[in-house]
Amino acid sequence: MQNSYLESIKKQITYYKSLGDKTFNQLTQEELFYQYNQESNSIAVIAKHIAGNMLSRWTNFFTEDGEKLWRNRDDEFVNTFSTKEEMIAYWEKGWDCFLNTIHSLKETDLEKIIYIRNQGHTVTEAINRQICHYPYHIGQIVFLGKMLQNEKWVSLSIPKNASKNFNQEKFSQEKSRKHFTDDL
Repeated sequence: MQNSYLESIKKQITYYKSLGDKTFNQLTQEELFYQYNQESNSIAVIAKHIAGNMLSRWTNFFTEDGEKLWRNRDDEFVNTFSTKEEMIAYWEKGWDCFLNTIHSLKETDLEKIIYIRNQGHTVTEAINRQICHYPYHIGQIVFLGKMLQNEKWVSLSIPKNASKNFNQEKFSQEKSRKHFTDDL
């Protein structure tokens, strides 16, 4: 069962990363830096926060607290990027840290205790905590991207008015056990 959990998590997080990547690909630099008002975050700022969190949580995962002393969380909510390429490079740095850690895990690691702000978590709990946090923010990225693109938006899931055809295709196939991302 645990090995199934790790494989499922790897597929799930790769899927969520792809939603962010596909959104970035549809947007200009100006759109990535667009901020609705002073209290809202641009897509670039959200991406910066996700990557900053990943670097803090997943660097030296087993030996250091997940909230690193070098992390400046408040600065994650200030745009310091000059270009789309800078933003994407930082996004990739965070994801590389996260994915490398996840891919290095073994079943025997899942019940080990790690700490985030001195609170003990099993590795499974820490993964679950982050697998909820990152998609929350990626949903914000996708939502903002869709608003900015309006009618030019290319759907990242089942497009409007296409559910019937999508379901017909799925139900025309044999039943099988597989991860929903296997068809993507």
